[in-house]
Amino acid sequence: MINVSHLTKKYGRFKANDNLSFTVSDGEIAVLAGPNGAGKSTAIKCIAGLLRFSGEIEICGHNNKSADAKRILGYIPEIPAPFELLTVWEHMEFIARAYRLENWEERAEKLINRMELDDKRNKFGKELSKGMQQKISICCALLIQPKAVLFDEPFVGLDPHAIKELKAMLSEMRGNGTSVIISTHMLESVEEFWDKVFIMMNGRIEAERDRKIVEQSGENLEELFFSITEKGK
Repeated sequence: MINVSHLTKKYGRFKANDNLSFTVSDGEIAVLAGPNGAGKSTAIKCIAGLLRFSGEIEICGHNNKSADAKRILGYIPEIPAPFELLTVWEHMEFIARAYRLENWEERAEKLINRMELDDKRNKFGKELSKGMQQKISICCALLIQPKAVLFDEPFVGLDPHAIKELKAMLSEMRGNGTSVIISTHMLESVEEFWDKVFIMMNGRIEAERDRKIVEQSGENLEELFFSITEKGK
């Protein structure tokens, strides 16, 4: 479970996140949706423990900046940043050693194969395209078998096969009880599998919808999204 309570992030007088509160339960895929600049990535970075903020964030009952939380949290940033002089396989080994994983090799092989990185396993991070670097980020984050995962615009730069595999992985994570948050400005990229949507604008959550309620009411989520994000234009 990911629990965010009164998250506020300021840069001077500017509030990038303004009193955000929400919960993502076990086995639930939640989406932070909104245009560029809405505060999605800032919220993701706060949850990942990369930024200072006011409020409280817990990962499976642990403070998000604690070692206990970091052991079970996967994070895939919007801009991949692999180690330039580590190969694809060495990235996996680095994560395995850092997290003190046991019997990780078979799992690493499966991830590399699913992301079609097998023929790139000896390539250095600096030699890979952005899409390939994004695949490394996904493999590294999922190698630890996290109980909670944060994806920031995960489909940008991925080829069709990788997108298909990532969507399958998301469904598998849901089935395994993993809490997932996806930040995106493209609702159509997540329409197949979201459970909960938070529509953000100007650092605030302007609307929250549960999939079951939307399906029962017949509400058009895309129309709601644009009514909020295009207000005042």
